[in-house]
Amino acid sequence: MRVDSAKTNANETAGCLYVVATPIGNLEDISLRALRILKEVDLVACEDTRQTLTLLTHFEIKKRLVSYHEHNEMTRAPEIVIELEQGAKVALVSDAGTPAISDPGHRLVSLCVRHGIRVVPIPGASAFVAALAASGMPIDEFAFVGFLPSRSAERKKALTKLAAEPRIIAIYEAPHRVLEMLEDSLEILGNRPAVVAREVTKLHEEFLRGHLVDLVETMRKKMPRGEFTLLISPRDEAQVQTTDATVSENTMPLARRVEDIILERGVDRKTALKQAARERGLTRREAYKQLLITRDE
Repeated sequence: MRVDSAKTNANETAGCLYVVATPIGNLEDISLRALRILKEVDLVACEDTRQTLTLLTHFEIKKRLVSYHEHNEMTRAPEIVIELEQGAKVALVSDAGTPAISDPGHRLVSLCVRHGIRVVPIPGASAFVAALAASGMPIDEFAFVGFLPSRSAERKKALTKLAAEPRIIAIYEAPHRVLEMLEDSLEILGNRPAVVAREVTKLHEEFLRGHLVDLVETMRKKMPRGEFTLLISPRDEAQVQTTDATVSENTMPLARRVEDIILERGVDRKTALKQAARERGLTRREAYKQLLITRDE
């Protein structure tokens, strides 16, 4: 049996890398262990030195700081490893949450493992875990995918790959793209139950619950600010059985779909247009504009 432990291979004088989770909003969420480690280490490698300095100052901790972020980790990681090999104790932190989880850190951790330097995780707050816990969804299983591509075409490809995922999908999204993410999710995944968690653990923490079409409509009316975690339910059996029909409905011309709803349900044109708009995540005004454009063409 192979024991995969860097400690067994490390030189007795080698240092130790502590991967320290920091609060995602509320400073009270930092652990006693994390505070102790931050006080004991020789160096703190941080994503943004200003952000980390604010945290350390709050807890009256003074340490040497060095920047470690996505733009300099190629060169900075080897520099930190050299200090570790000389016996330094280093804490790796990100601006919020756990390093290497949708944040820089993997390169340094991987390099330490290759060099036989001990790596110790110091766990703490996590936005997607907190969001799942308070979501009200069945969370026995979930798939955390972090940030999807920022460009719509690439994001839609990623969502298409996730369409058959049988577990809850947990996604991080930037505030200026969250509406686009919801719209793309509605288009690709269909109108599934979902939760948008905003500013988790912070003063303006908020949970928006509903189906994707409802969340899109809410966001279009008033775009809230903050950091977002999006949780999307998997397809249920009914959705699986009607996938082909749903795809057909969403890809056929809007005018034809309106006519089909009138025939299927015996409703008037105004009601049919409203229903077709909801299916596609459109406002009634946007749907009406599409009908006019189609007529003109």
